[in-house]
Amino acid sequence: MTVIALFGAGGKMGYRLASNLKGSRFEVRHIEVSDAGRTRLKNDLGIDCVPQDQALDGADVVVLAVPDTIIGKVAHAISPSLKAGTMVVALDAAAPFAGHLPERADLIYFVTHPCHPPIFNDETDMEAKTDYFGGVAAKQHIVSSLMQGPDSAYALGEEIAKVIWAPVMRSHRVTVEQMALLEPGLSETVCATLLVVMKDAMDDVIARGVPKDAARDFLLGHMNVLASVIFEERPGLFSDACNKAIEFGKPVLMKDDWKRVFEPQEIAASIQRIT
Repeated sequence: MTVIALFGAGGKMGYRLASNLKGSRFEVRHIEVSDAGRTRLKNDLGIDCVPQDQALDGADVVVLAVPDTIIGKVAHAISPSLKAGTMVVALDAAAPFAGHLPERADLIYFVTHPCHPPIFNDETDMEAKTDYFGGVAAKQHIVSSLMQGPDSAYALGEEIAKVIWAPVMRSHRVTVEQMALLEPGLSETVCATLLVVMKDAMDDVIARGVPKDAARDFLLGHMNVLASVIFEERPGLFSDACNKAIEFGKPVLMKDDWKRVFEPQEIAASIQRIT
């Protein structure tokens, strides 16, 4: 049986992983430093945590469900206790991309991250419809990367990824560099920023006298129909008026060189700030 040592098992992310790994084919050893986290695991899931040394003894896989800012510290601290061939799983590309993992050629490094449930989906159950993060009830896609190790190791990493992020639809294999383009590049630097700008714009419209509920309903409804066409979820064409508004609005809102956020040095700088 494959033995997994799950670090940060009682944290926000680790708890989700512990829940999904429970009842799987894997033997999971849970490590949690906080009293609150250990109590939550025990009371909610009936899981007892074990000391770090006991968890790592003979472990085949180590999953680091800890914040980006301490992944390097934790990984270097446990490295001497890891046998050759151990798979270390990171849940975000930031720390691996930044070179924070120990330089050990005999370890396998696997990185995986959820895409989160898509806006366009077929969920009908209310629990799934409101599981915006994923990993509980809503189906989602995932991305994974074998950063270091034999190609044959990818299958195990992907199997674990499909369990911890379940229920999973599509599983995409990418490189760590591509994953960094996706996050923080595409999802945070671009998408999150533009969504904040949209919220700021809505607030300004409200300040100019439009009722809040009317502005929110109007914006979210238009986001839905506009996105369905822009992202080719359905066939459709915008009106001439809408196309002219886009033609005028884009240069007003966006700098000509905005795509430089995807340049390697910009991605590296963003990740440096994160980690």
